[in-house]
Amino acid sequence: MLKTDDNQLLENRWDPEAAKGKSDSELLLYRSNILGADKRVTNYGGGNTSAKVMETDPLTGEAVEVLWVKGSGGDIGSMTLDGFATLYMDKLTALKGLYRGVEFEDEMVGYLPHCTFKLNPRAASIDTPLHAYVPRKHVDHVHADAIIAIAASKNSRDLTREIFGDRIGWLPWKRPGYELGLWLEKFCLETPEAEGVVLESHGLFTWAETAKDCYDCTIDVINVATDWLGKRTADVPAFGGAVHESLSPADRRRVAARLMPAIRGFVSGNQHMVGHFNDTETVLEFVNARDMKPLAALGTSCPDHFLRTKIRPLVVGFDPAQNNIEEVLDGLPAQIAAYREDYAAYYERCKHENSPAMRDPNAVVYLIPGVGMITFAKDKATARISGEFYVNAINVMRGASAVSDYCGLPEQEAFNIEYWLLEEAKLQRMPRPKSLAGRVALITGGAGGIGSATADRYLSEGACVMLADINADGLQATKAALTQKFGQDVVRSVLMDVTDEAAVVNALAETAVEFGGIDIMVSNAGIASSAPVEDTTLELWNRNMDILSTGYFLVSREAFKVMRTQGMGGSVVFVASKNGLAASPNASAYCTAKASEIHLARCLALEGADVGIRVNVVNPDAVLQGSKIWEGEWLEQRATTYGTDKQGLQEMYRNRSMLKRSVLPEDIAEACYFFAADTSSKSTGNILNVDAGNVQAFTR
Repeated sequence: MLKTDDNQLLENRWDPEAAKGKSDSELLLYRSNILGADKRVTNYGGGNTSAKVMETDPLTGEAVEVLWVKGSGGDIGSMTLDGFATLYMDKLTALKGLYRGVEFEDEMVGYLPHCTFKLNPRAASIDTPLHAYVPRKHVDHVHADAIIAIAASKNSRDLTREIFGDRIGWLPWKRPGYELGLWLEKFCLETPEAEGVVLESHGLFTWAETAKDCYDCTIDVINVATDWLGKRTADVPAFGGAVHESLSPADRRRVAARLMPAIRGFVSGNQHMVGHFNDTETVLEFVNARDMKPLAALGTSCPDHFLRTKIRPLVVGFDPAQNNIEEVLDGLPAQIAAYREDYAAYYERCKHENSPAMRDPNAVVYLIPGVGMITFAKDKATARISGEFYVNAINVMRGASAVSDYCGLPEQEAFNIEYWLLEEAKLQRMPRPKSLAGRVALITGGAGGIGSATADRYLSEGACVMLADINADGLQATKAALTQKFGQDVVRSVLMDVTDEAAVVNALAETAVEFGGIDIMVSNAGIASSAPVEDTTLELWNRNMDILSTGYFLVSREAFKVMRTQGMGGSVVFVASKNGLAASPNASAYCTAKASEIHLARCLALEGADVGIRVNVVNPDAVLQGSKIWEGEWLEQRATTYGTDKQGLQEMYRNRSMLKRSVLPEDIAEACYFFAADTSSKSTGNILNVDAGNVQAFTR
């Protein structure tokens, strides 16, 4: 049966107390947010809502009717009032006199800015006429799975009539735009008793005279369809029944960790792509089913689904019973090449004289029997959302194939939407990507001052970051702080001891599953010790070497493996120390281990150069602020060594430097950013001292 959260009907979330005292525009926002709060109503960025509101014209002071409608590219679940476009209704009505017919409907979008009320900068969406010309005060347009399952069925018109009678009408497929707006108006005028309409292969429109009635109608119509589908599909095996069994959760992630860097290397030719893995029950039921391949080949139906997921997914030839992962990896180049050729042929079959050039021919969605679904996109949020849209498509295919024959969008119609000139113009307006967009970084010692500052710097430039640390509490706190600042999509954490080989292997595998692979490896985990050589125990010596030398070797080795699999190059950054170049009294174990780090980096720079893996070193000195190693014994020991107290140590270090300046974690982070970014793409085997000047540490 149709999958919902716990297979339950939608909850009516309208709270009279919360709605009390709100203006018409505020009620529209409230209605929009509670509709978008449930992804069974519409997915992220999908659907739109509107209200026709009486406003005071700023020029005449007279009352005028204004259409408030979700602006282009917004999300009804998270938008605020500034997410709505506002347009004069009398001017929108006047546009009918300029309309030259369906062949010219796209030019009508150019007139919408001339209808703007109060110079609102929010761009109006292509769906604006669909809301404007419905002769009701309030209109909802959503892409509920239950409704699209009906809309994407071969006999969707008959099913709509059977389920809703005269309450909800039906219109055949038509690409969103001005003409469809006129169709909706005509339907409303000819059937004034109707409360909404199902658009074939698209979604649902509902309307009413009040915000609450419109919301209630939308929720009720979806629930009627959900209930009807549930009863009709309860005893029908989903997608023809299972032919594969799912691997265990741990084994699914192990397979994904192997596949994702390999796929990422193939799909990142034009820009670095980020991956997302989904092995929920809904996805596993589909990828394990008999009819998965033929259904997947039909493509998605709803335009919103299609724009996020491409013409069709790629089904990876994995057999969970045989666990043939090596065979699959060997066959990936041919599979991906075949998909690209098929996509290029689709482009050539369907292109028009004025079509934009062919875009990235790689798949967005990858289906793996027994394992789950992988999606790749330009950033983590888009990869996740693309996966969510395909889950919606799975739900649609489940319902439609159980009660009828599922129909994907016709190929030419799909192309016309994907390469729509209006969509192309929207893509051209996208802001330029940040310098680390699509990059994935793993930072050891991520809970410390330098580690967290480096993570913050990378995240601010568009990277995804996996924080690794042995300190569970510190790791959790750092992750929480960065998540609050940059969002949940781009920050992950893994508990890791760099001296534990299995833990290091696991950390790289977790990074691959969460983000698709790795581009930047920052080795920053560290300790510090101070003791005269005769008081340096073997245990203390080995502890320094284990963490500061062996630990750096282990994380580099595993990062190299993933980077070589991807074939995209990469950047390894060692956070070493001035002490690796300049000796310090009473710190032989620490200084020697840091010197080992620096020489290891030189060796790795030689080994990685042929595949574009750069290895460089940042040498800090006396970074006391926020640093974990400057807590406890080390601070006390160094203060004793230099004959000062804890309070005077930082001042002593500042005065000791040539520039007479303190070195902060953010300064080290800036150096780590330099070596991660393309601005240093021709630098490897280098050392960058960030020590405010120390002649003993000069590299030449």
